[in-house]
Amino acid sequence: MESNGFREGVVDFNQVVRDATLGKRLVDKLVKIYRHGGEEAWVLVHVEIQSQQESNFAERMFVYNYRIYDRYKRSVASLAVLGDEHADWRPQQFGYQLFGCKVDFQFPVIKLLDYQQRLPELSASHNPFAIVVMAHLAAVQTRNDRLQRKQSKLALVRQLYSQGFEREEVLNLLAFIDWLLTLPLNLEQEFRREVEQLEAELHMRYITSFERIARREELLEAIELGLELKFGTHALSLMSEISQFEDIEQLRAIKSGIKTVQTVEELRQIYQPKTTE
Repeated sequence: MESNGFREGVVDFNQVVRDATLGKRLVDKLVKIYRHGGEEAWVLVHVEIQSQQESNFAERMFVYNYRIYDRYKRSVASLAVLGDEHADWRPQQFGYQLFGCKVDFQFPVIKLLDYQQRLPELSASHNPFAIVVMAHLAAVQTRNDRLQRKQSKLALVRQLYSQGFEREEVLNLLAFIDWLLTLPLNLEQEFRREVEQLEAELHMRYITSFERIARREELLEAIELGLELKFGTHALSLMSEISQFEDIEQLRAIKSGIKTVQTVEELRQIYQPKTTE
């Protein structure tokens, strides 16, 4: 991505996370931006996404900022994206002073609720993040109205298909919309039929991959339930391993294997077979 004379690259933040891991201090995204022209000057942009109110959020932003600076000895711009439902919660500053020593850390925030007044602008935008923001706002607004959620979800898919995005972008955004705007089974079936009709009208075909994503989620839920019923809650620790698999047939094999294996280790051998040295 390029803008304002910069080109972007994502930094491996594992080391910084290890250095800064105190309680819940895990950073969402750290981005390194290089200037055009070949000069070595660069800045770090730290983006923190927060979906609920947190009393010490501003302090945590300060901790991330100085930890990143301490690690790289470079200027750091911290930015907060607030996805909560409280219009007045806008933490932007952390500081203290003692014996003439003063700390005043300020950072900009983007409040997603503010974009509710800018829906026409979002709808006209070809930036994929506009779809993301609209999906978030729809999820908040339709929390207690599933029928309206189905209509909002369909409208987002219709808009997504009309934007001319690359296939990979469409599939990624479809997965995000599907994950964020969940529906009860009857409405989900209606939604999928309507999407199929939409695709026929537009001469597109994304629903196959869309359904594959849904089948994967259904299989993971079935596996989780099977593990708990057969082996108890301690067996759910396997889900961190199993959820890494994308192959539908492999997940089906694991689901079927739960019926026949006697131990958790036997089940693990289905997807982590021993190798002969």
